[in-house]
Formats: sequence, C-alpha cells, structure tokens
Amino acid sequence: MGKDDAETIALKNELNELIAQIKVEQEKQADCKLAEKCSDMSDVPKCKLSTKKSLKGHINKVNSVHFGGDSRYCVSGSLDGKLIIWDTWTGNKVQVIPLRSSWVMSVAYATSGNFVACGGMDNMCTIYDVNNRDTTGNAKLVRELAGYEGFLSSCRFLDDNHILTGSGDMKLCIWDLESGKKTSEINAAHGGDVVSISLSPDGNQFVTGSVDRTCKLWDVRDLKQIQTFFGHNADVNSVSFHPNGFAFATGSEDKTARLFDIRSDQQIGHYEPPNRTSGFTSCALSLSGRFIMCGSDDNNIHVWDAMKVQHNGVLGGHENRVTSISMAPNGMALVSSSWDQYVRVWV
Repeated sequence: MGKDDAETIALKNELNELIAQIKVEQEKQADCKLAEKCSDMSDVPKCKLSTKKSLKGHINKVNSVHFGGDSRYCVSGSLDGKLIIWDTWTGNKVQVIPLRSSWVMSVAYATSGNFVACGGMDNMCTIYDVNNRDTTGNAKLVRELAGYEGFLSSCRFLDDNHILTGSGDMKLCIWDLESGKKTSEINAAHGGDVVSISLSPDGNQFVTGSVDRTCKLWDVRDLKQIQTFFGHNADVNSVSFHPNGFAFATGSEDKTARLFDIRSDQQIGHYEPPNRTSGFTSCALSLSGRFIMCGSDDNNIHVWDAMKVQHNGVLGGHENRVTSISMAPNGMALVSSSWDQYVRVWV
C-alpha cells in the first residue's frame, strides 16, 4: 500500500467519523419521532388509485415520464428512440418525436407546455419546441447542449429559457436556451453521479440525489450549496420536494424511502415496504404531502402515510420494473413508466 492510499483511507475514516458526529448532534436536537408525534392522528384511508389509462405506444423500455404544468399532458422517453407526448385524459398520443439517440434516461416537460427535453447516454441534453415543426413535420429541435463527460441523468426546466441539468460526471449546470451557453456550473456537485433533481415549489431552490448516498440542497439563483443530508446506505435514485417547500422525500437503492426536513437539517421519516426485496427507482408526494409514493424494482408503486410512517398499500399493474413516476401539479393523477413498455395513468 502506497503512502497516498494510506492517506486517502485515513481521510475517508476521518470524514466518516465527522458524519457520525453530525448525526449524533442532529439526533440530540430531535425532541421526538415523527410517528410518535402523529400517533394520535386518525389513519388515512387506503390509497385507492387505479389505472385510468394504460398508454401503449413505445416498443422498448420506458425510462422516464414527466407531467406538464397543465396536469393533462405528459412526456415519456423510451429506449425505442422516441419521445411521446400523451393526453392523459383521453389516452391519445399528441406527438411522437424521433430522437437522434435512443439511450434516453431522463425527460422533462416545461411548465408552460411549450418545450420538452431529454438526455441520456449520448452525454447531451436535447430541447424540442412542441409548438413548431421542422421540415419533416416533427417537433422542432431547438438546442443540443453538449459539454458533459458523463451521461445526462436528470433535467428540469426553470422556465422556457433556462434548464437545469445533472449528469454522470458529477456536474450541475444551468443553461440559457437562447444562446445555448451555460450560465452556471458546478463541477464536483457530488462525490458520484447526480441521479435526480427536484425543484422547490417557489422555484428558488432544488434538491439533488446522488450515488454518493447523499442529498444536497442548492440555491438556483447562484448555484450555491445550502445543505447536505446523510442517511441512505446506497444510491439515492430519486428526490421529490414536499409541496410545502420545507421538506423532501427520497427513494433509494437501499430499499427505503425517507423524508428529510430542511429546517431541522435532518431525516424525520424512514419508510420501508412490508418485504424489503427491491430498491426504489423513483418517488413522488401527493399534493397534501400526506402520501409518499415510490416506484420499485418489484413492478409496484409503494404508498406510505408520511405522517404516521405506515405502509398504506401498493399500486400494482406493471409487469416489469417501474422506472419513473410523476405527480400531476394539481394532485389529481399520477403517471408511471416501466420496462414493460407501458405508461400508466393512475387516478
């Protein structure tokens, strides 16, 4: 073992000791557990969402889905090299957008409904204008944002002219779509791939999840890191901001979902399924914040009562891994995508 190796191990051990000390200090500040505090609350009814529409159009694994701001249209991205924009009310395809690369890992729908974005193993974020057509009649390609040394794992529109991206090279970037240039960039945002991004309700902050097992809170306006949250024992595959703006939920490869409170700077909820057999790929919160939902490798979407920390039920129907879920902004529907090639609308 070289001197550098020994020094690295010593530094890692020191870092782990500091993290453990931080956790101890945080726990000292917690005067009670969430489940204890909410024990006298009445139980919520079982979550009875059922499949309203089963959307068939893709011919390969569907890796990502995201609702638009109108809570009616959603976009899905698949390994068949297509983006499909769906009308979730009727179940009809609105547009099919052929992609230059089929390795899609993330999609995003602008709140305005004017643009969709996607990216993946092509190390690029591609933006399409859904209201304009190119010479072939497809949605017009507006921008191809290159400059990543790793796959594009997540993207979210800040507005019609700015998009936030996270990638496998640990970068976070904000892009100006008019010029096609970065306005902000953080090179080592995490100690591993940035896997998931969720914007706060006011749009001024966002939270990221990473394979380094941590979540971080950032300020959109200057891309400054505000807080780091520890707790998970494996990759944090998904993060979702609480509707109140003061907390966020996570879904992880360690087979747990968790709820972190920003004001108390620590984890307040720990959620496990009845049988801990599969990791969680995605998470979402109901509009009230009372339900936490997680898509899983076991083909189901698990639901918990966030306040009483109780498993509330399972949404079953997919026949393969659930890759992504997205809650409608108005809280009236949930969409999910799966390796079974279907997109489901739950109401």
